[in-house]
Amino acid sequence: MAQTLSFTIGADATCADGVCGTVKRVVVDPVARTMTHLVVEPKHRLGLGRLVPVELATPAADGVNLNCTMAEFERFDSAEETQFVPGSQGYQMYGAEQVLSWPYYGLHGGHSLSGDSVPGVSKTVTYDTVPPGEIEVRRGEPVYATDGAIGRVHGLVIEPASHHVSHVLLAEGHLWGRKEVAIPVSVITDVEEGIKLRISKQEVADLPPVDIDR
Repeated sequence: MAQTLSFTIGADATCADGVCGTVKRVVVDPVARTMTHLVVEPKHRLGLGRLVPVELATPAADGVNLNCTMAEFERFDSAEETQFVPGSQGYQMYGAEQVLSWPYYGLHGGHSLSGDSVPGVSKTVTYDTVPPGEIEVRRGEPVYATDGAIGRVHGLVIEPASHHVSHVLLAEGHLWGRKEVAIPVSVITDVEEGIKLRISKQEVADLPPVDIDR
């Protein structure tokens, strides 16, 4: 079996010239079953995540290495879009889609970092931005066998050459006590509101181990 690579959601991401953030989500093409992007968000800078092409990413022992500089990272497409809530102060005459906001030093929804209201700051709402036809997979999403919940997503396993997603990793603390359980994408039937499988809990427990390069 060809060796595969594991991307752990929540791992630190490092550019050529320094740590640039944390892998918050991954973006997958559900038709081709390939991973296309990592969503990397700078630490302590909520809402400034970037869509990093997966071909620039390599798993490492202490996280993920990105083949780009910090300056190049900042130029990648934003992973989020923030809009003012309809009727917010000063924008009553515009629709929510007509006025955009950009997060500024942790100021969100008219509240300061301490949670207190900030006078004169309009409330905002933030949406994830994903390329058309693709979907996000987040750490902690529930995974369901045909006979009930079995755990939560820990990460994805991909084939290095093709970026084809081969398995979904369950987080530690699932039903069987194994350090990791890798579920083939071929048994996934749906990814809306959690990962749904066409096999039972026992069939998941009987899955063979997967050779993963850290």
